[in-house]
Amino acid sequence: MELFYNSLPPVTKAYGSLCLLTTAACQLGLLNPLYISLYFPLVFSQFQVWRLVTNFFFLGKFSINFGIRLLMIARYGVQLENGPFDNRTADFLWMMIFGAFSLLVLSAVPWFSSFFLGTSLVFVLLYVWSREFPNAQINIYGLFTLQAFYLPWAMLALDILFGASPLPDLMGIIAGHLYYYLTVLHPLAGGKNILKTPMWLHSLVARWGIGRQQAFGRPGTRPAPNTPTAGVAFSGRSYRLNQ
Repeated sequence: MELFYNSLPPVTKAYGSLCLLTTAACQLGLLNPLYISLYFPLVFSQFQVWRLVTNFFFLGKFSINFGIRLLMIARYGVQLENGPFDNRTADFLWMMIFGAFSLLVLSAVPWFSSFFLGTSLVFVLLYVWSREFPNAQINIYGLFTLQAFYLPWAMLALDILFGASPLPDLMGIIAGHLYYYLTVLHPLAGGKNILKTPMWLHSLVARWGIGRQQAFGRPGTRPAPNTPTAGVAFSGRSYRLNQ
């Protein structure tokens, strides 16, 4: 178990650990979830700005759903950080930051209002993973198999079937698609990547010695693989365009 934990990439390991520790602390009564929930009136009137961050670390009470969300971080987050984002720790962290910011904006809309956005951020990871590995075959609870491209929608449908609210899943899908559109689909259509990872984040990651950074090209770029499918949307590319 220790070897597995130490082998996890840094950003996924940090986020998964914070989710586990925070949820466990709430479950054991050591931390009141109300103190870390997202409540905009307290954020702006009493400057409780930590709520903008801490709400992402609570995944609900210990349950099957909690275990599934944690496993999703361990599987899809790890595969992204070790695959398409290999040697691009700052870019992966930037994806997480942009996803979190997008979810905060969505949560300000009354219909999407939510006290905790941890599940939604997990779905951002799931959605981006499903676009990077669209042809992977996924077995759903041993019941049926489908392509990874459709996995976010299948998980959303299962949550509805089991009586859970679809809003957290839907918010994650929206934020994940926004990131993927701005960094992949829009550049492929001839536009600029307006979501480049900022230099300050590259410098911060390098200064802290977190993960690995590529040593070639401009920050946030990666050469396209020399394959016939390179540059085709939803083909499971392991790179980002930066025009």
